[in-house]
Amino acid sequence: MGEVILPRRMFLWCMAVIYLTAFVSLYVQIPGLYGNEGLLPARWQLRYSGKTLGEQLLSSPTLLWLGPRLGLDTHTAMELLCLIGAALSLAATLLEAFRDSVVFFCLWALYLSMYQVGQVFLYFQWDSLLLEIGFLCILVAPLTIIRGSRGVREHDRVTFWLLRWLLFRLMFASGVVKLTSRCPTWWGLTALTYHYETQCIPTPLAWFAHQLPVWWQKLSVVGTFVIEIAAPFLFFSPLRRLRLGAFYLQVLLQVLIILSGNYNFFNLLTITLCVSLLDDEHVNFWLRKADKTRSSDSRLWSWLSYLLELAVWSLMIFGTIICFDLQLDTTKKGISSRTAFTYHQFNQFLKTVTIPSIWIGVLSLTWEMVTAMFRCACVSGFLKRFCGTVQWTVFAAASAAMFTVSLVPFSYIEYDSHARLWPAVRQTYDLVDRYQLVNSYGLFRRMTGVGGRPEVVIEGSNDGVTWTEIEFMYKPGNMSAPPPVVTPHQPRLDWQMWFAALGTHTQAPWFTSLMYRLLQGKRDVIELIQTDVSKYPFHEQPPAYLRAHRYKYWFTETKADGSYPQRWWRRVYDEEFYPTVHLGNTVLESMLNQYGLKDKSPPRRMSNTAVAQAVRWVRSQVRGVPTHILIWTLITCSTTFCLLQGLRNRNKGTLLTHKAAGTVNDHTGKKADSSSDSFEKTDEQQAAEEEEEEEEEGGGGGGGEDSEDEVEEAGGEEKDTVSDDAEGEEQEEEDEVEVRKEKDESCRKRKF
Repeated sequence: MGEVILPRRMFLWCMAVIYLTAFVSLYVQIPGLYGNEGLLPARWQLRYSGKTLGEQLLSSPTLLWLGPRLGLDTHTAMELLCLIGAALSLAATLLEAFRDSVVFFCLWALYLSMYQVGQVFLYFQWDSLLLEIGFLCILVAPLTIIRGSRGVREHDRVTFWLLRWLLFRLMFASGVVKLTSRCPTWWGLTALTYHYETQCIPTPLAWFAHQLPVWWQKLSVVGTFVIEIAAPFLFFSPLRRLRLGAFYLQVLLQVLIILSGNYNFFNLLTITLCVSLLDDEHVNFWLRKADKTRSSDSRLWSWLSYLLELAVWSLMIFGTIICFDLQLDTTKKGISSRTAFTYHQFNQFLKTVTIPSIWIGVLSLTWEMVTAMFRCACVSGFLKRFCGTVQWTVFAAASAAMFTVSLVPFSYIEYDSHARLWPAVRQTYDLVDRYQLVNSYGLFRRMTGVGGRPEVVIEGSNDGVTWTEIEFMYKPGNMSAPPPVVTPHQPRLDWQMWFAALGTHTQAPWFTSLMYRLLQGKRDVIELIQTDVSKYPFHEQPPAYLRAHRYKYWFTETKADGSYPQRWWRRVYDEEFYPTVHLGNTVLESMLNQYGLKDKSPPRRMSNTAVAQAVRWVRSQVRGVPTHILIWTLITCSTTFCLLQGLRNRNKGTLLTHKAAGTVNDHTGKKADSSSDSFEKTDEQQAAEEEEEEEEEGGGGGGGEDSEDEVEEAGGEEKDTVSDDAEGEEQEEEDEVEVRKEKDESCRKRKF
């Protein structure tokens, strides 16, 4: 694999943006979810039992234990940590100097602190994925407090490889669990005929995707299986074009998911992981820049590579046709498909490939380690070689440990393979599990809502006779309201409402807390439903009665003449979800006591420290602003700033290059003028001048040398100026790569 300087920079910048999104999205929802008058107050998770700070951090690793020492309650401390995380991630987005391993460690620790008290509203796979990738950022990012560490490091490709392994685990497991779950829609290839209307928060494009013919939906499921199960093995291919093909397949799938569904920052995280499949040569191809590190392969090797790549793609296409019995259907003008293998056959396939896939990872990681070690040995200078070897040893050991521990959650997909793991590996995984360093994944395991999308609708009344529906901002409710586009924001209450509709209210204890807070008229909880409180039907006076019913929702269909209907949804009443309750109701009180949702402790006094007042002031500034608009404003402004900075640096570098070239041309012109004058002189004058020049050369002086020194000085000024910018750093690192390649060649020559 080629150099990964530019992909590593892209990855770290993307992670800074995703951290910014995650912290801002969570910050806005903290009062309603975890405040003292929220649905699940976070202070209930922190029991101060007289333990020391170290013991508290070991039992629950969260920085919120420091809140009382700063004079802050848990709610204010959560907001403060989120604001610090948002500020650090914004700084890392704007300035490359902040994309540092120390900064990424702080971001990981801050989000882990939120996760520890987040309860059901933070127990999503993408929260675990963010924490796992965030920890890998600590290994991938440079440590800028050490002088010169921002340059090329010999172990960069080793740590960067861990991202590729995580991407393989994520995609392969996501494809496998769809079939191991024995879900009839996945096995029948009909899952997408339900998915677009039954997903949590669809987009407007989901309605149009739902109208596509069934044969196309089934073919799309086949494509999903190929991309998620077969293509991930190409991540470790030694042929770069196969890796690039796998990259574009994964990005295509994620972009289609983004267009048809609101899955917050999950798909952005996956695309960011896909950057690990790129190299500098391909990024320079995107930027239309000449790649100085490109190696010239022999024509024979090029032809062999093309033949191998053609064989691999042909094998994948042939295997797809055989496994899913793809045939042209002239009657329906489409392609028919069906699953041509059994569950037993797939289970045997899984047993066959799970252990070999682990060994493929071992060989790939070993290759990266060996090549990195070889590069360390070729560094000139004993001190540099020693320091590089020490760094390689530390990071190679860390990478091997992360890979080994990750085998535990990865092998969950196949029981026999999991049982064959060493007990010591499983014990190590149990020790680090609380830190979310490695996790198991498996998205869309089963397709829900096959008989119609279940949706809970809350109704309120002041007299118990006339009822008014309480409409949420994002989740389906009003049948005429179009589906929203909220990516990358995650409205966590709307997501949990989707999960609650799949079962009974007793399986979602927080729903009782929601009904209780709405009866009390708590503004923080109301803002989770409607940011603009004036759109909440009971904003002037809380409802006296509340109840909830479950409906079945479906997308509407196009009319017979091909025109579009006026409504996006149609629905049918299903059953009562929650009984009619009011404040003081015995049923409500008993459920609050049963679930431990009624706070019996006296109300806490609001902190008035300077930090608490600053946190409350920030809250007052963002109150009432829709979260997705706030996030997109920050992302747009940050991206625009980075683009303008890049253009300014490029133009500045171009001007300095032209200036240096002009200096060279001026001195060249002077030499040409002097040579043309010499033709006009007599032979005697020329002989006399030659004698004088010989005498001057004997004295060690020369105008030509002075002119060369001036040119070198001009070039030095250019390098010093541009090196302060990202463009200059990139040029310096590319030069280091060239020098390192020359050293590698010299080492090989000495070896052989």
